[in-house]
Formats: sequence, C-alpha cells, structure tokens
Amino acid sequence: MKKVLIVFISLICIIGILFANYSYATNNVATNEIISSKTKSKLVEIKDTEIKSVADYTEVYGSAVYGTVGYILNKVRIYSIPLGFLGIAVCAIYEFIMGGRNLENRQKGFNGMVATVAIFVICQILPLVFAIVIKGWRE
Repeated sequence: MKKVLIVFISLICIIGILFANYSYATNNVATNEIISSKTKSKLVEIKDTEIKSVADYTEVYGSAVYGTVGYILNKVRIYSIPLGFLGIAVCAIYEFIMGGRNLENRQKGFNGMVATVAIFVICQILPLVFAIVIKGWRE
C-alpha cells in the first residue's frame, strides 16, 4: 500500500511539474520575456527595502560588518519562530503519537524536542546578546 501511495504521489508531482512548465512556456511565448515588468518592479522594491534595512543597521552599529551581522541575526530571529514551532510539532508527534508503542520513538521525540527548544532559544537570544555586547561594551 505504501509503495502504491508513493508511486501515485510521485506521478502527480511529475505531471504537475510538466503542466506548470508547459503553462509557463506558453504564457511567456506571447510576451517574449522571462520576467514580467510587474515582477521586476516588485523585485527592485524588495531589494531597495533590504538595502535600506542593512544601511539602518550599519548606522545603528557604526560599522558595515556589525550592521550586516545584526541584520542577519535579526532575520535568523524572525525565521526561527515558525521553524521552531514546526520542529516542536514534529517532535511531539514522535514522542506522543508514535512513541505510544515504541519507546525508541518516544526517546527520539523527547531528545529532538529538547534540541529544538534549545536551538530556538539560542536563535531568539543571540541578537539581543550581540546588540548588548556591540552597543554596550564597544567604544
């Protein structure tokens, strides 16, 4: 049953990829451009916003290197929240649902949850520690 399900899902993915490529190719043949002007303007807008954000961090920390590191740590802090919750959910499934019958899965889920929470806390606290060290102790 599992093999049939895997083959079926793979077949659907391949058909979807082929259909998406065909649809993309037929839409762009008429306009003869790979990226539309609306997408280009949105990309330029995102790039300008991010460059301004890095410039703001550079101004706050007083150095281009410290500004870039502060910007990267802020992005890590923001994106670690959903990834942390996802990791906790997966580990909870291992611990409580799959671990009911197999103690090895229960231990695997518990250890994974401890590691996920530790990484999540580190990702949340690291930008604060960086800001305190750079702004407080740097001259």
